[in-house]
Amino acid sequence: MSFYFVQFVTGLASACSLFLVASGLSIIFGVTRVVNFAHGAFYMLGAYIGYTLTDRLSGAFGFWTAIVLAALCVALIGTLIEMLLLRRVYDAPVLFQLLATFGVTLVVEDLVLLIWGPGELLGPRAPGFKGAIDLFGHPFPTYDLLLIALAPLVLAFIWLVFHRTTWGVLVRAATQDREMVAALGVNQKWLFTSVFALGVFLAGLGGALELPREAANHTMDVQVITEALVVVVIGGLGSVTAPSSRQSSSPSSTSSVSSSFRRSRSSSSSW
Repeated sequence: MSFYFVQFVTGLASACSLFLVASGLSIIFGVTRVVNFAHGAFYMLGAYIGYTLTDRLSGAFGFWTAIVLAALCVALIGTLIEMLLLRRVYDAPVLFQLLATFGVTLVVEDLVLLIWGPGELLGPRAPGFKGAIDLFGHPFPTYDLLLIALAPLVLAFIWLVFHRTTWGVLVRAATQDREMVAALGVNQKWLFTSVFALGVFLAGLGGALELPREAANHTMDVQVITEALVVVVIGGLGSVTAPSSRQSSSPSSTSSVSSSFRRSRSSSSSW
């Protein structure tokens, strides 16, 4: 019985890393209505960039700084791709959108092979989490416990952003009625860009955090996008957070964005 429990906790640690990727994918789809097949490629980029940065930054502070910087670099790359390519296909047929994001995946894979080579790259162990604890007589990595604790914190942060900020209200409203949000005068281009950057950041963070557990390789994008799509389809396409779904009442959200937009319009004209 203890063996199965340890296997369950190990799977839970992997699920926490997958949660970061799937939540970013779902957020992007909820607002842009684009199934981002390149999401796995951004996950892979997070792992490879994380490997490069952790190799150059030493110590515990350097390691965790490298993880965050890797996710930020991936978010920057994703923002540029969204502005230069994906922004042009938002109104295109679904098949064109899939082909565009799949093409991004192929390009990223070739760039990874060109820069880092075809071999697997195993990153360093996380400082302070290199050991294991005894769990019912079986060794269990402390880093996996960190991932299990980190996922609820990320979920809480996403919930706070989407329910306690004006930007979050706009995003939630856009998942339900993009036309109404546009009618309120919101700049949808920059809203889409910011949402895409957040989703890609989560994917890059998931890839960088997986580096101490799994060697970076040029096929990891295919595996993670398959699993993430399954998670998102089961959880609900377009759900902003796990407890929420697009079937929640739209009148309350649009009224919230209307009042929030009136309050923020006088202090900011960025939207």
